[in-house]
Amino acid sequence: MQPVPTKTRRQRLILDLIERAPIASQHELQRRLKAAGFEATQATVSRDLKQLGVVKRVADGAYQLAGEEAANPETVAAALERAVDQFLLRVEQVQQLVVLGTGRGQAQPLAEAIDRASLPEVVGTIAGDDTILVVGRDSAGARTFVRRIEALLTR
Repeated sequence: MQPVPTKTRRQRLILDLIERAPIASQHELQRRLKAAGFEATQATVSRDLKQLGVVKRVADGAYQLAGEEAANPETVAAALERAVDQFLLRVEQVQQLVVLGTGRGQAQPLAEAIDRASLPEVVGTIAGDDTILVVGRDSAGARTFVRRIEALLTR
């Protein structure tokens, strides 16, 4: 019987760690891996998370496997409202495009909440580190999206 490669063992441990307790940063994950005997650079941890399909939860920013949150419409709407409240800093519409500004590292969870909401006026999102590009179906759709997001901010 051949030994299990280090990468496979490390990735299994990552999945076990994020399942047992909330971990919201790669640094924290590196620290826990080191405590378990695995030295890993930030780049290695980042690559492992991507290969494993691990994303950040909208609710608290902790890591989870993609698709673990229920797709219940009430849950999705509540997650969008929480994400907007927690991460959104600015909104700017340019024709059918909407640019959303967030804090550093917060664009991904907000974009995921928007995508999961499956809003009829939104074609899709592209997220960077602190900026999200939301593509509306047309200018009217983009305006509808902006009004929807602004309404969530005033709750």
